[in-house]
Amino acid sequence: MNRPQTVPLLLDATELAADPAREPGFAAQAHRLLAARVREGAALGWVEPPSPDEVAELLTQVRAAARAGDGALRVAYLGERLVGLGYWLRYARPTHRPHADLEKLAVDAAVHGRGVGRALTAALVADARAAGVEVLTLDARGDNTGALRLYRSLGFTEYGRLPAFVAVGERRYDKVFCMVDLRTGKRPAPGT
Repeated sequence: MNRPQTVPLLLDATELAADPAREPGFAAQAHRLLAARVREGAALGWVEPPSPDEVAELLTQVRAAARAGDGALRVAYLGERLVGLGYWLRYARPTHRPHADLEKLAVDAAVHGRGVGRALTAALVADARAAGVEVLTLDARGDNTGALRLYRSLGFTEYGRLPAFVAVGERRYDKVFCMVDLRTGKRPAPGT
């Protein structure tokens, strides 16, 4: 009996590129996932769903950064279906190069609550640590309580908030800044 996969298969950028069954359709599946999440109101940085070309260009940039050691891409599959993706990129400014920002994390709404977001985030944190990233940052929309709870549970702490900063039409949301210090696992004391 062939039971459906219940635990997501996580792949990094290299594993995905080497997978002849998943690689050819990845960009199209990523576009469908991201566009659907934006249509559903997910806080991914777009007000309108991104175009296929926009997603393809973004993935090209993230994959190039991953090959250069300046980023990481993680994807999650249940069976053949892409159900999540996330990535981090190193900061470009020379004084910030030891650090990186987790820029996007998207999980198919149909699998929320099944650990996909946790698995992707934990893998991205582990990738950052392995790449020598000292501080991994992220920002989230203030109403995204589920994501903020997840990040806190994985060791992220809030270090700032811009009230009513994110504009989606007439609605305004706080922008919440979070970080995890991968040097010690704790935020350094001020002045250290």
